[in-house]
Amino acid sequence: MEESHKLLVLYGSQTGTAQDVAERVGREGKRRWFSVQVMALDDYNVAKLIEEGLVVLVCATTGQGDTPDNMKMFWRFIMRKNLPGNSLSNVKYGTIALGDSSYQKYNVVGKKIFKRFEQLGATAVLPICLGDDQHELGPDSAIDPWLTSFWDKALKMFPLPPGKSVISADVLPPPKYKVQFLSDNDDKKQMTCPPSFFGGSETKELPSQKCPYLSKMLSNQRVTADDHWQDVRLITFDISDCNIKYSPGDVLMVQPRNMTDVVDEFIQYLNLDPNKQFVLKENDPDVPLPNDLPQPCTVRHLVENYLDIAGVPRRYFFELMHLLAKDNLEKEKLGEFATAEGQQELYSYCNRPRRTTLEVLQDFPHTGPMVPFEYLFDLIPPLLPRAFSIASSQMVNPNQVQILMAVVKYKTIIKKPRRGVCSTWLASVDPQEEPDIRIPIWVKRGTIAFPQKDDPPVIMIGPGTGVAPFRNYIQDRVMRNVGGNYLFFGCRNEAKDFYCAEEWQEYVNRGFLQLFTAFSRDQEDKVYVHHRMLEQKKLLWELIDKKGAYVYIAGNAKQMPDDVKGALKTTIMVEGAMSEDKAEQYIRQMEKTRHYQVETWS
Repeated sequence: MEESHKLLVLYGSQTGTAQDVAERVGREGKRRWFSVQVMALDDYNVAKLIEEGLVVLVCATTGQGDTPDNMKMFWRFIMRKNLPGNSLSNVKYGTIALGDSSYQKYNVVGKKIFKRFEQLGATAVLPICLGDDQHELGPDSAIDPWLTSFWDKALKMFPLPPGKSVISADVLPPPKYKVQFLSDNDDKKQMTCPPSFFGGSETKELPSQKCPYLSKMLSNQRVTADDHWQDVRLITFDISDCNIKYSPGDVLMVQPRNMTDVVDEFIQYLNLDPNKQFVLKENDPDVPLPNDLPQPCTVRHLVENYLDIAGVPRRYFFELMHLLAKDNLEKEKLGEFATAEGQQELYSYCNRPRRTTLEVLQDFPHTGPMVPFEYLFDLIPPLLPRAFSIASSQMVNPNQVQILMAVVKYKTIIKKPRRGVCSTWLASVDPQEEPDIRIPIWVKRGTIAFPQKDDPPVIMIGPGTGVAPFRNYIQDRVMRNVGGNYLFFGCRNEAKDFYCAEEWQEYVNRGFLQLFTAFSRDQEDKVYVHHRMLEQKKLLWELIDKKGAYVYIAGNAKQMPDDVKGALKTTIMVEGAMSEDKAEQYIRQMEKTRHYQVETWS
């Protein structure tokens, strides 16, 4: 491949969508004979950026305008003010931003990266692509036409090698990796992995996604009534023999495992031998082998611990299945789902009812069971870790970490209920019956940053499991004899899902906490946390305006954060005698100084 015909695709991805788009760009680049590298921004040696010719950046915006975890180091470097203005004068680039237009800071990360590359002298091939989750066809509605224009322009700048033409999208690409199954005569070694994955805490390395700590579950307590509609757990993990340290606002990451019944069903449907061992080998010098799979690996370990078989398949799954299909009817249907025009139908079939990869494979009985084993790595992405706000203070128990977790289970038009992979697995573990089970965990910083000083009062609004980070912080402050804590907690029923009620009451009795509760179903008219805030307008305004209080919101991302912000705005307008515009300016200033912070999840 010519040195000049190279393409670098860098992504910042939190949920896997940006990575999926980046890999699509990489595949399309290979069809145009580019030598392609696709990697997370933080995995790239940023010092080499000045030598690149063509770069595509795919950046998601997470939370309240935050950068994904796997691009934070790159972000800090590229935003340094002392970088020369012509640093990237040789670079041609394109930017695909992914976000949700219902959020105030829509696509802010991608927009800032696009502008920063321009400031450093790089030449934009096209204006930025703004992918929007809120669009009825999803981000592809913007990405499809953008990529068509991008390749037209890119090939004018970097022409195809002599004698080459664009490889048709109807040609089956080679699999990511070569797979070699070990025969009974082969020397079968024990599976080797990063030390913590199978051996405990021999490593002194700080636990991370690449090297998680295998923790013992100490307790798994249901904190909702047995007859309550939702199962919520307070789970305690042992960290006594590792160097995990955490602070209020931090997040516990858990690497999940697929449910046994789903694993067995998948293995049976594809007619696989669960005990068969295999090794992966490189099939493309630009595609490194996964570092979190043991070598050799059993089929069961792959399906149970690595492949996201219970996830909703993405568009490329259908593109590849279309190319693999031999049955004409199935090939035609799969092809329709893979087109830009078929995205609405695909959404209705797959995304809306949350149909899983296994269920889709079962819906195509002539194609699903015949998928070559080596293509499973292309069809099915790896299981992603799950994040849980830490619900305990390390000052209270230095050797433990707790999470407050709702077990995800809901119904769609599909007969079988949808289940959260990680929450269902964790809830099923009985520490007394299964003392040998180990859970891969590590800690990362959350998006909430609590004040450095103890003086300012802290107002916390945390309905449901949103109270988890505040339990961590309140425990921490109580241990240091710090008061000025105001908690607004909401749930359905005082008798059924009032988490940690006795603990809160103890802190109230000791003078450390003022507690305001909203039990939405305990009376005829529904009462929520924002109603309780409006009842306490005078107190809130006194705390915020006179005492410099910090306001924190955590919980479900649907309606609650907007309702709470509305209650705060009303408080400022009424008690502060301000117009609506002035009240909004006041809140923006609070956001700027981090006196108003939000951590939500969907």
